[in-house]
Amino acid sequence: MNQTSNIGVRRFLTLILGETGIFGIDIHVVREILDYTDIARLPRMPDHMRGVVDVRGQAVPVLDLGLKLGFGPVNQTLNTRIVIVEQPDPDGGVRLVGALTEAVKEVLELDAQAIAPPPGMGTDVEAACIQGIARHNGRFIILLDTARVFSDEDLAGLASLTQQAATHHAA
Repeated sequence: MNQTSNIGVRRFLTLILGETGIFGIDIHVVREILDYTDIARLPRMPDHMRGVVDVRGQAVPVLDLGLKLGFGPVNQTLNTRIVIVEQPDPDGGVRLVGALTEAVKEVLELDAQAIAPPPGMGTDVEAACIQGIARHNGRFIILLDTARVFSDEDLAGLASLTQQAATHHAA
């Protein structure tokens, strides 16, 4: 699960969004990385919720990270990936969520003391999804707070829909 510390080295999976955006997700919440696969659309979902994918018989909701963060929809290419992330659920368990991204780059080790807090951006709601900012090879890496990116509001109602999808798939 997500472990935040200000000492030592932290590891992040880096993702590409938009033309120049490099984002990092704490490696401790990443379960696996999938090649792009068909995503089953669900009715009446927000635009950034793309639907569900089958992960070893489990219907896992997929969020378009580009739309969620304001970069526009992720375009499907040979490099498009779905990063399966573990998030705590209200019942004390773990739920899986897929993050659709344009590409997965690498796992970076960053000195925790070199990670700066997110800059003040007024009342921009999307800034709340930023855990911190670091530099690597002269570029900024925006570190995402996955608990906020994959918020309960986004996932509310998906549990029952994904359960219905799984039941339908099993029938």
